[in-house]
Amino acid sequence: MKRLPDLEAWAIFAKVAECGSFARAAAELALSQGTVSKAVTRLEARMKTTLLHRTSRRLALTAAGDAALERAARILAEGEAVEADVAEQSGSLRGRVRVAAPMSFGISHLAPLLPEFMARHPEVELDFHFSDEQVDLVAQRMDLALRIASPADSSLLARRLCAVRILLVGAPGYFERHGRPEHPSELAHHRALQYSNAPGRHWRFRHAEEGEFALEAPSPLRVNNAEALTPALRAGLGLALQPEFLVWEDLRAGRLETAMAGWEVDPIALYILTPPGRGRPARVQALIAYLAEKLAGAPWVRAEDPTG
Repeated sequence: MKRLPDLEAWAIFAKVAECGSFARAAAELALSQGTVSKAVTRLEARMKTTLLHRTSRRLALTAAGDAALERAARILAEGEAVEADVAEQSGSLRGRVRVAAPMSFGISHLAPLLPEFMARHPEVELDFHFSDEQVDLVAQRMDLALRIASPADSSLLARRLCAVRILLVGAPGYFERHGRPEHPSELAHHRALQYSNAPGRHWRFRHAEEGEFALEAPSPLRVNNAEALTPALRAGLGLALQPEFLVWEDLRAGRLETAMAGWEVDPIALYILTPPGRGRPARVQALIAYLAEKLAGAPWVRAEDPTG
């Protein structure tokens, strides 16, 4: 008679690989460290191969362990999802939702939305990861991500929320000292404050009548978080291409101004992305619906056109 697969052991193995430690995996699973270690040992004996290299300082996947990890992680995720779904049928939404989002956008525009959702669903545990690095949703076992871009990974399911314009901005004092550029070619004589995670080092513009123009402007400052450019912009130390959600308040207050009317950067958009091929628990669906409702009417979308 064929034996059933040891699903519990595979789920424990996936958690150990995710945590990189038997102790941390045991803590997250509310099991003893001995139980976790025995489960992995049981799997290795059953498979007649080693899944993890163990040293006094670290764990590392073997080739066999690496080959098995994706499906083992799926077993763990599906087990958690089915338990959460069944639990949700019996009452209020509960369980954890893991979300990845850009750092500046997350802190400025997502974090203020969380208290209301938490008050509506007190048994839902929100686990947000703010970073400007793009997270692999499947590998990191994220339920959803918010990205400001044009999604490049067609395997992810994308829901567009709103457009995000990219504006060339500078302080009034900067324009008084250095002049206000009217054509991209003039930017070669200006100081460009750069967001280093933007694709490529060139600034690219498009005009309805004059076509496209690209250049690499001199840059005294490069940062991997666009919000970090704000103090230098306000101090009049250069120009920057910034997403509207970061500068709309400064534009409305007159601390920053736009330049090069008629020249535009290709717009990007705010998307909610979810992993492919997975049913979404009700708690995840509820968070997606809530964020979609709130962000579709975001204040920078309603702001007056700063180019006048």
